[in-house]
Amino acid sequence: MERKSSISTKMLVEGAMMIAIATVLSFIKMKTPLWVNGGSVTAGSMIPILIFAYRWGGAKGILVGAVYGLLQFFIEPYAAHPLSIILDYPLAFGLIGIMGFFANQDSRTASIITGVTAGLFGRFMAHFLSGFIFFAAYAPEGTHPVLYSLIYNGSYMLPEIAISIVIFLLLRKPLTSIK
Repeated sequence: MERKSSISTKMLVEGAMMIAIATVLSFIKMKTPLWVNGGSVTAGSMIPILIFAYRWGGAKGILVGAVYGLLQFFIEPYAAHPLSIILDYPLAFGLIGIMGFFANQDSRTASIITGVTAGLFGRFMAHFLSGFIFFAAYAPEGTHPVLYSLIYNGSYMLPEIAISIVIFLLLRKPLTSIK
């Protein structure tokens, strides 16, 4: 019984620390007028959430990601509709935790790349859906809302995925030794 409590406490503390680190990293972003309706390329702000999911599993990773998403909303709220808040914050960031479902396979490069890509693709899909459902009015005249959302959200999520893969691969060896 004592062991279970210790693991739970360790997990909660680590989750809180990862949310805090991710929040700090989210303030280091590429400045551009391109993403006026939200989104940014950061200094690897998704890495702490990915690490947590890698270490503790997908379900717990989704929970920590969702909490991080809610915190992001409170720090920099932006919404076109009340329902867009759900898609763009707790759901989008929660889906990063999908990485944890790939962590138990092994620490091979392909598994890590697949896990990071799957988690951040989940985030992209939530933003993409929100974009064409709730932000369609922002599409330039003559541009289909689906295409607008694809380009807009892809323009910051593709670099974010690439940055996250590179950083996670650099951290792979230390992570596997403490997993």
